[in-house]
Amino acid sequence: MRAPTIRDVADRAGVSKSLVSLVLRGSDQVRPEKREAVLRAVRELGYRPNAAARSLSEQRTRTVGVLLNDLRNPWFVDLLDGLNSLLHDNGLRMLLADARLNRRTGQDPAGPFLDLGVDGLIVVGTLPDPAALGAVAERLPVVVAGAREPGLPGVDVVANDDERGARLVTEHLIGLGHRRVAHIAGYGAVGELRRGSFEATMRAHGLAGEAVVEPSDMTEEGGYRTTVRLLSRPDRPTAVFAVNDIAAIGAVSAAEELGLTVPRDLSVVGYDNTSIARLRHVWLTTVDNASHEVGRRAARCLLDRFEGRGGAGRTDLATPVLEVRGTTAAPPEGQ
Repeated sequence: MRAPTIRDVADRAGVSKSLVSLVLRGSDQVRPEKREAVLRAVRELGYRPNAAARSLSEQRTRTVGVLLNDLRNPWFVDLLDGLNSLLHDNGLRMLLADARLNRRTGQDPAGPFLDLGVDGLIVVGTLPDPAALGAVAERLPVVVAGAREPGLPGVDVVANDDERGARLVTEHLIGLGHRRVAHIAGYGAVGELRRGSFEATMRAHGLAGEAVVEPSDMTEEGGYRTTVRLLSRPDRPTAVFAVNDIAAIGAVSAAEELGLTVPRDLSVVGYDNTSIARLRHVWLTTVDNASHEVGRRAARCLLDRFEGRGGAGRTDLATPVLEVRGTTAAPPEGQ
């Protein structure tokens, strides 16, 4: 049995092939009764548009490449959900790639997307060499989501206000009475912004001498090892602010293995409000970085560029919110 064609749909609906095409492209130039007749015919016949043929006729693939810094990071889930919802509403599909895996095999992270002829590229997270995106941006629209690297011509950046978020965390811990606060720092522009805001806030409260910063690789293992070092100090901190939720989980594990109870002996705060932070047995105090909204805004920027409304690259920051849960409390008495 042959697959139904656009001609079959047009005959069933009693309209022209061109009108069927308008309906399938989501045009608003079709009367409601005609649109319903076409959609009813599509459902009854089980018609599926030929994506390859449509791509040739439109000179577009109606696909968007999404390049993730590391697919293992649960923070990406909400961002991708916000991103996909708006892209889907506009008839676009996502193609995902993990930049970490591409680097391990020696591939150009964006190369496969260019080969497939995607209409645009959204880069999620901090890439080791963000400057390489400049050449890609000369060939197709590019939007960076969730990172804060130096701006590139014609590339939009949509992210969380990292400085504000880190300030919320630090002021929360100081407000609970903590004085010896440590920060498990990350890398890239995001890591630097969070670290700088932590240090500035501690300094503003006269606690610069009590602030400790330890670098990490933003993984659970990195958070664990860094916390072991911090808690081995004679003046060990009473609170730890980790650069992300994954590192914070490592910090909690380290504290418990060393015989400390969170939050009675050590308060721990993460950043990103991932699904891990919301697990009941974890219940991590963290910063909600509006990742779903960041995803939607990134999709909107890309759609604007498709329609010629992009202009010079711009930075759009979403407002973070502190989520106080079960891993922070006042420090032990006398500390």
